[in-house]
Amino acid sequence: MKSTIHVATKQAYDVIVGQDLLDEVGQDIIKICPTASKAFVISDSNVASLYLDKIIASLRNSNLETAVYVFEAGEESKNSDTYIAILQAMASNFLTRTDVVVSLGGGVCSDMAGFAAATFLRGIDVIHVSTSLLGQVDASIGGKTGIDLPNGKNLVGAFWQPKLVVIDTNTLETLPREQIIEGMAEVIKYALIMDAVLYDLLKNTNLDEIITNPQLRYEMVRQCVLDKTDVVVSDEFDNGRRQILNFGHTIGHVLEKMSDFKLSHGRAVAKGMSIVLNASRKEGLCDAATNDNGIDLIKAYELSVEDDTSSELLAQGAMSDKKKRGGTVSLVVVSSIGEAKIVKKSIDELEAFLEARKEC
Repeated sequence: MKSTIHVATKQAYDVIVGQDLLDEVGQDIIKICPTASKAFVISDSNVASLYLDKIIASLRNSNLETAVYVFEAGEESKNSDTYIAILQAMASNFLTRTDVVVSLGGGVCSDMAGFAAATFLRGIDVIHVSTSLLGQVDASIGGKTGIDLPNGKNLVGAFWQPKLVVIDTNTLETLPREQIIEGMAEVIKYALIMDAVLYDLLKNTNLDEIITNPQLRYEMVRQCVLDKTDVVVSDEFDNGRRQILNFGHTIGHVLEKMSDFKLSHGRAVAKGMSIVLNASRKEGLCDAATNDNGIDLIKAYELSVEDDTSSELLAQGAMSDKKKRGGTVSLVVVSSIGEAKIVKKSIDELEAFLEARKEC
């Protein structure tokens, strides 16, 4: 099973989705970056122990000199200190503008590696080898890169499209169940905002089947890649339609930050989606069936929909989000399964909207 999905952004690239792809990474890089002589691999402490040796062997078999930087796994590492340390390591290894960065890991890794590649020497090529469900269906595609600040998530970054994305769905077999659950939040997001067929697939299967069935995982990831590609190509720089991909994220990012990132990204997004679904029902932005179906799907994949954070704190936190435009936040709501729209809310309007969820 293998598919190549073309992403027709200004700098176009392919996403290869399949099984047993890691041994081919070196060959793939040489094809698209023929002048590269060195590959700088960035990974985290969890993923490196599983796949780093395989990737290095593949790169060296393609006559690429390799250097490696491994950071401590977790969102807590996605900060300016790690970013600067990566840049210093790149400089110490004498990377040139014809060399290439390879991210090996999930969303935290691709965010930081992409940002480092975008800014080192004013930009060098990056290839994402994505190993987590969240990374495969979302973070590795679309060119968003960045790091967190104490003030909020992803507040510093750049748009920097990769030269290639490699998604080996077999790597999901080594993920803990909790990380599969976390990644399912992003899968559910696509189902609710734009893909009623994916919604039906998720509704008629369950978490254990996804964990144990390689064919099902491949088809699910491939469909999410197609969905994200469709949105990214239509709005590369996030000024219009692409904002629907933020469903659940505006509130989810606030919950992540308030927990000092102890609440995982996926679980925070699931809570954010649930909060917005419930509030949308009370405000008449979706009907009861859409609300119930959305909440039921989130719960079916063992994601919590409960949260008692005050509406005032959520609204204030959202006003620090990077999606703020002037005095308003663009909030994504699901109008029906597979359809979403963007509504503008001031801080007072947003607080009142969020308060309405408590009546559900």
